[in-house]
Amino acid sequence: MSAHELALQKALIAHLKADATVQALLGEPARIWDAAPPDGAFPHLLIGRGESRPVGADGGGVEQALTLTIVSRFRGTEEAKAVLAAVRVALNDAALEADGVRTVSLRVPFADVFPSPDGARTFAVLRVRAVTEEVET
Repeated sequence: MSAHELALQKALIAHLKADATVQALLGEPARIWDAAPPDGAFPHLLIGRGESRPVGADGGGVEQALTLTIVSRFRGTEEAKAVLAAVRVALNDAALEADGVRTVSLRVPFADVFPSPDGARTFAVLRVRAVTEEVET
């Protein structure tokens, strides 16, 4: 990962873990991982695939698309949709900063909720779009 990708992930996780509504749904500390531990509790949020490309602008901007997946064992979509809503509200237009990189824009342009084939889990997938730039010192 380059500095922008790692900084965005770090800031995003810190921001979500500090959000009271996200904590109420994902526990304290909030269960947000880039790989779930073998004994990880539910529901939880996984940081997944990330794509990035440079933005042709001053300041060395980077456009990023990050996939977040909420995993629930609740039968039905209610719990996954509640976490999805809390994450969307917490992230839309949030000003994030870490390690000398900040967001210029941040939004959640896509979400999908669906059951696993066996019905034992429900997934909510969010796509986060961010443009980041280096903080001038």
